[in-house]
Amino acid sequence: MKTKTNPRREFLEKLAVGSTLVLPTLMASLESEATPLSNSSVAENADEWFNQVKGKHKIVYDATEPNEGFPVIWSWVFYKSNNETGTPDNQMTAMVVLRHRAISLAMQDSVWEKYKFGEVFNVTDGNTKAPATKNIYLEPTDPRMVMLKADGIKALMERGVMFCVCGMAIAANSMRIAKAMNVSPEKVKKEWMDGIIPGIQVVPSGVWAVGRAQEHGCAYCYAG
Repeated sequence: MKTKTNPRREFLEKLAVGSTLVLPTLMASLESEATPLSNSSVAENADEWFNQVKGKHKIVYDATEPNEGFPVIWSWVFYKSNNETGTPDNQMTAMVVLRHRAISLAMQDSVWEKYKFGEVFNVTDGNTKAPATKNIYLEPTDPRMVMLKADGIKALMERGVMFCVCGMAIAANSMRIAKAMNVSPEKVKKEWMDGIIPGIQVVPSGVWAVGRAQEHGCAYCYAG
């Protein structure tokens, strides 16, 4: 007797299995990509980008998971509380390093919808209680952020908050999803790179960026 298949479940099962089975192939691919990535204009532009760090009060949020939007919320809290204690926006810097699974926060809605980021990266829409189908932290629809009147990623960048995203994690996760979908890894990676929110800087790796931020005087805060 032929059983019906659930495409969504099959996709997620492939992702879970693929996260283990794809590792040898993934590491070989990343090894081949690492040299051009680190020696390309990406690294040069990223080093120059760090020169925007300014002010007396500087902090870097190390975000490895979406963590219910707290990397974004805490950046807003940093600006709000510093404003309340006498420091204007142009005299401080908050930086958010989006690495590992937190790279999802760097992507536009079109990528979230096409690649089911809500399910893949375990992000729940607080309004629907279902996996998010868009980046709910870009222009926040998250109920807590709406209640707090907290700025989202777009507004925070306009205020001077610096967001960057790990190029190594984009390569790794796009390959994992491409394998589960049985499509070209190069195609998925390109669509993700093209889908990064304008103004977010791609860096060679998230750990590289965390180190650079501290070299520029940023205090460290783990954002989950």
